[in-house]
Amino acid sequence: MKDSDIDYSDIPPLGEEFFKKATVAWPPAKQQLTIRLDVDVLNWLKANGRGYQTRINRILRAAMESQPQRRPRSITPAPKKHARTRAASR
Repeated sequence: MKDSDIDYSDIPPLGEEFFKKATVAWPPAKQQLTIRLDVDVLNWLKANGRGYQTRINRILRAAMESQPQRRPRSITPAPKKHARTRAASR
């Protein structure tokens, strides 16, 4: 089907109010992290080929979206830990 064959006549026009509320929020930003998984879980995820990290994200998103909505926490990087000096530890 060509785009010119699509009938848009039953779609109401979008007003200014719609565009005031419209935001670009997909896909959400990703953050790199290190996660420890059981070996059998990781093997199961990798058994379907490439994209296991995307599968992990989709599984976690489905779990998150199945829960009642909570106010999201702001995620900030953890403060860097400084090595204790010998003098400071005495």
